Amino acid sequence: MPQKRVGGVYNPFPDFPYTGSVRPVYPLSARRAVPKSIGQPDYADTGVPTGERMLNRAKVDILDAAAQQAMRKVCQLSREVLDIVAAESYPSPLNYRNFPKSLCTSPNEVVCHGIPDQRVLLDGDILNLDISIFHEGYHADLNETYYVGDRAKADPDNVRLIETTRECLDAAIKIVKPGTPIREFGEVIEKMANERGCTVVSTWGGHGINTNFHPPPWIPHYAKNKAVGVCKAGMAFTIEPILALGKPKELYWPDKWTNATVDGKRTAQFEHTLLVTNDGVEVLTARTKDSPGGPIPMPTPAPTS
Repeated sequence: MPQKRVGGVYNPFPDFPYTGSVRPVYPLSARRAVPKSIGQPDYADTGVPTGERMLNRAKVDILDAAAQQAMRKVCQLSREVLDIVAAESYPSPLNYRNFPKSLCTSPNEVVCHGIPDQRVLLDGDILNLDISIFHEGYHADLNETYYVGDRAKADPDNVRLIETTRECLDAAIKIVKPGTPIREFGEVIEKMANERGCTVVSTWGGHGINTNFHPPPWIPHYAKNKAVGVCKAGMAFTIEPILALGKPKELYWPDKWTNATVDGKRTAQFEHTLLVTNDGVEVLTARTKDSPGGPIPMPTPAPTS
């Protein structure tokens, strides 16, 4: 049973063994209707992505010129949604496998897929915002982790975690080009993570993206993975590593979406949607000069005696 409401809000799962300090704060805001004038994916009403269920998981789509331009457009919009708020596209997470909201918000020890609720952000928190939209038949997906207030930036563990995750994504993107084995991204990411004292959450990975939200290929972020295939011009996919300060294992909350680290230690994630070109890669969701957040200097390691 939910605990007694205090000031109109409550924890719907008071007996759950939470691993860190974050608690859900309900009730959730009322679900807003998406106008029928906006193109909607096949799961908008049912919650079931029927098109993805019919995919050949061994076949990776190669996008033609028109599809590539459509991906550029939807990814530009997704960047604007993350940076400000957009109102003219369907938010891809809404009702995807019955997810109840339009974006994922994952603070502190929440690994991913946190449901936006009424919890107040505190100075010292870190927060991942994961934005996905569907526009004119194509999906885009990106996320970033942000420092909340000056206390968050002053914590060397926060900075080491967030900036290492950001740099792991950047390092993986640098090797994207035709012929690069998909398994190589995990090698690059885990090597850098381990060198910085972070661990890779292996449960979650990148994925193909185009007219379906999560088509092939699957992109592991850990070393010695068995991913098959190589990058080819015209492929669109995400890379989105999640790093942890402690154990890279998760515990699901009873809402069936939110998952937090088993030891309550913090995680960070960064994601871009990418298009493989003839000679390299185009970061379709790249930051602009006006994008909020952004990297800050890594803390200087303490001298060893």
